[in-house]
Order: sequence, then C-alpha cells, then structure tokens
Amino acid sequence: MRNLISAVSGGLFGLGLLISGMTDTAKVQGWLDLFGDWDPTLAFVLGGAILPMLLAWRIAPRRKVSVTGVAFPTMPRKVIDGRLLAGSALFGAGWALAGFCPGPALASITWGGLGGLTLLLAMIGGMIVSSLAGKRRLAAA
Repeated sequence: MRNLISAVSGGLFGLGLLISGMTDTAKVQGWLDLFGDWDPTLAFVLGGAILPMLLAWRIAPRRKVSVTGVAFPTMPRKVIDGRLLAGSALFGAGWALAGFCPGPALASITWGGLGGLTLLLAMIGGMIVSSLAGKRRLAAA
C-alpha cells in the first residue's frame, strides 16, 4: 500500500510541476531575473507547496504514525549554520544556472535530452560527494 501511495503522490507531484510550468527552465530562470523580464508565477507555485506543508507539520505531532503505519520524520533542525548556508548557496546557484531543482530535474529526464540527463548525473554526483564528506567529518570527530 505504501508503494502505491508513493507512486500516486509522485505522479501527482510530477503532473503539478508540468501543469504549473516548473519543468520549463525559462520560466524558473524568469523568476530569478529580478531586474529583467521577471516572471512572478513561481511565487504562486511555492505558496501552493508551503501552505499544505504548514498544515501537515501542525497535524503530524498529534498523530503517532502516518496513514501507512510508518512513524513521522523528526522536525527539521532550526539551526542556521555553515552547512545550511553552503548547501543553500549551492542549491540556489545550481537552480539559477540549470533552471531546475531536483523534482523538475527528475521529471525532465523523459524529455530533457542530453542536458536533462547531464543535470541528473551531476545532481546524483553531488549527493554522493556530500554523503562521503559527511561520513569523513563524522569519522574525524
């Protein structure tokens, strides 16, 4: 049942990205072009994502387990440190240069051609490097 819910949720997420235009790199880069041809539509997509999550984070502490019987993840840390700032800067730079964040990048592999595949491979490479760096840091501590 959990896999079915995951598949349906992922499909709805991908469809939402497609309908909202977030798989169009020009639209995303237009949002980031504050002093040029600025496109504010991404603000509505971001708001549409943030509002349900605010509700979910309010409801989750009142429940023991999710609908599928799995424990809820812990709340994110509220510490602003160097790791958070560096990760945010790298994410933002990659998003601005490529016009994709991870969700639309995965959605684009079916039609993104060589550029979409290159971005996906670079994203996976970055995740591997980050994981290895974290393990080295823990081993050194």
